This record gives sequence, structure tokens and C-alpha cells, in this order.
Amino acid sequence: MTFFKHRVFYENPRYMLFIHMVVNDMLQLTLAVTLHVVSYIFHSINVSVCCFLLLMAQVSTMNTPLNLAAMAIERYVAICNPLRHSQICTVRRTHILIAVIWAAGLAPPASDLFILLAMQPIRFFHSSLQCYSLNIFRSPYLVYKNQASNSVYLSCVGLTVMYTYIRVLFAAKAATTDEASAAKARNTILLHGVQFLMCMLSYVIPLLDFVLLGLFPAKRTVILFVNYLIAYVLPRFLSPIIYGVRDEKFRKHLKGYLFCKSAFQKIAPTNAHSLKIT
Repeated sequence: MTFFKHRVFYENPRYMLFIHMVVNDMLQLTLAVTLHVVSYIFHSINVSVCCFLLLMAQVSTMNTPLNLAAMAIERYVAICNPLRHSQICTVRRTHILIAVIWAAGLAPPASDLFILLAMQPIRFFHSSLQCYSLNIFRSPYLVYKNQASNSVYLSCVGLTVMYTYIRVLFAAKAATTDEASAAKARNTILLHGVQFLMCMLSYVIPLLDFVLLGLFPAKRTVILFVNYLIAYVLPRFLSPIIYGVRDEKFRKHLKGYLFCKSAFQKIAPTNAHSLKIT
């Protein structure tokens, strides 16, 4: 509501990418929790329904690190090339970038589904199984393919974020003489890096699950649940705090909706006046 109520947010590429990440994470958590509840209550569901839920969950999971890389590039352009930021980072190009993120996130799970359709008979999709990825996509070829694709995504996103954050850090040091401002910039970048590393767990967690389940098969439920909390829930809990609540402009508007209407009315005229001047 804070985002869509204010033009200063929904016409700003930085906040557009931020809200896209929040909505995507909401979708991912909803699907993941649904899959967990279904697996505990029903134990087995129709394979076609399970494939759809797994596909959407995997796409939204892949989207988060990709969106994080896109936000890093936007900050890199804003700080290292500020004169051309408004020309490079437009609303239209941000919409195209979000579409590219979804296409890139869809590619690996969609290829898994096409391979599954080619390998399994039609009756398999009318049967019922326990709904988790390794139970549906059983082929060793798919396991190796996913490990390879995750490695490629991990490398590309990791190098992108590392390069942009290092350049932003050097630019912040060079452009700032105030030690307090420089420290704030370094702390912000450090938080971004920590959150990025936590999001990267989504790429390596399938391999970790495979290893731990091989070593401790009797602890399957505990292993999957703990890894799910660490790799999927915790990073998405931190994202709104790092990118939303810590942002002064966003926090100022958010407080008006959270605490009381009168407090927001005191803020609103000031913002309207500044927008009018702009």
C-alpha cells in the first residue's frame, strides 16, 4: 500500500525492483508453505497439480537472487554514473528487466518439466505422489542438469553483485569526505552482501539436502524443514528490513500507515510541497 499510494515510489526503478522482490518473495513463501502443509496433511497429491506448484515455487525462488543482482546494477549506475542514471534506469526499462528476470527464472524449471513430459507416460501425471521435487523429477540426468544450471546462475549473479558492490564501495569512499556518511555507505553495502549470501543458499540447498539425506535418512523431515527455514524463510524476512525499513524515504511514509493517520497527515503536506517544487 505504501508503494502504490505514492508516485515517488512506483515511478522510481529502485523501489520498483524492491517491491517486485517483496511480491515475489510473498508468492514464494505462500507456495512453499502450501507445499509443506499439503505434504504433511495429504501425504500425496495429483502429480499434475504438484508439478504446477513446484514450477511456480522454483521460479519465484530463482527470481530472488536475480532481482538482487538487478538492484545491485541499478545502485551501481546511480552512484558510479549519476548523470546518466535517469536515462539508463527508466520505468519502461525496469519493466523489461523484470520480464527478463522471470524469463531467466522460468528457464531451468520449465526445461525440467519438458524433459519430464518426454520421459514419463501420461498415466504418471494422473497418479498421486508425495509432492517434493526429488520424488517427481527422479531422473539422475535432471539432478545433474539442475546442479549445472544452479552453478551457472550462482557464478553469474555472484560475480555481478561482487563487482557492483566493490565499485560502489570505492565510489562512496572517493566521493565522501564525511566519515559518518562513508561508514553508513559501507554498512549498507555489508548488509547487502550478507543478504546476497543468504539468498545464494537457495542455489546450493538442493545439493546440501542430497548429501544430508544420504548421511541421515532417518532425519529427513528435520533436515528439509531446517534447511527450508535457513535458506528460504530467513533471507526473505530480512529483505523488507534491509531494503524497505532502513530506507528513510520509505520508512517515513510507512510510519504514517502503521502508527496513526494524524502522523501521516503531518508528513504528507511536506512531501506534497517538495514534489510541487520539483
